[in-house]
Amino acid sequence: MKLFHSNFTRSFRALWALEEVGVAYELVTMPFPPRATTPSFKEENPLGTIPLLVDGATRMTESAAICQYLAERHPDAGLAVAPHDPRYGDYLNALHHGEATLTFPQAVYLRYSRFEPAERRLPQAAEDYRLFFRSRLRWLDGQLQRGAHAAGADFTIADISTGYALMLARRIGIDEVLSPAQVDYLERLTARDAFQRALARQETE
Repeated sequence: MKLFHSNFTRSFRALWALEEVGVAYELVTMPFPPRATTPSFKEENPLGTIPLLVDGATRMTESAAICQYLAERHPDAGLAVAPHDPRYGDYLNALHHGEATLTFPQAVYLRYSRFEPAERRLPQAAEDYRLFFRSRLRWLDGQLQRGAHAAGADFTIADISTGYALMLARRIGIDEVLSPAQVDYLERLTARDAFQRALARQETE
């Protein structure tokens, strides 16, 4: 397998999942955004986005889908929840909530607070989406009252999806919106051996 990656972006989900399942892979790290910094990358992915996971004829570009693919292809890792399991709904919801609901407002916040040229930045829009992110964290607090992880007692790839969003909040300086339970959850996730290996891998490539 080969993962095209930019440090600390959504592709970190895929990198972390690869370390959790324990398979061999090649890591290709590019400056962000690769569609601008590495134009030749569009020959691999016409969208120019990362992540891109290549596994034989399979090519995947959605970070949460890559996590699900790896967990289901490597069931011995114990990172997926089966459809007959009572936790299955929470598991799928958390997996997609992390990307579709939590990372989206962060991306808008970053665009209008940092990525746009100074004359195009919109402080009010950035603040609105910071608050939008905070409001969408409420679901996770409810889950953590019921178990140690997003889908119950056990760690799954749903925690990679939601955990990345919390990690990103810390990196971009909006983690003051995290509740004490969410901060504790993030600390437990980032202490995992696979998370630490993923950090080390991206720092050495």
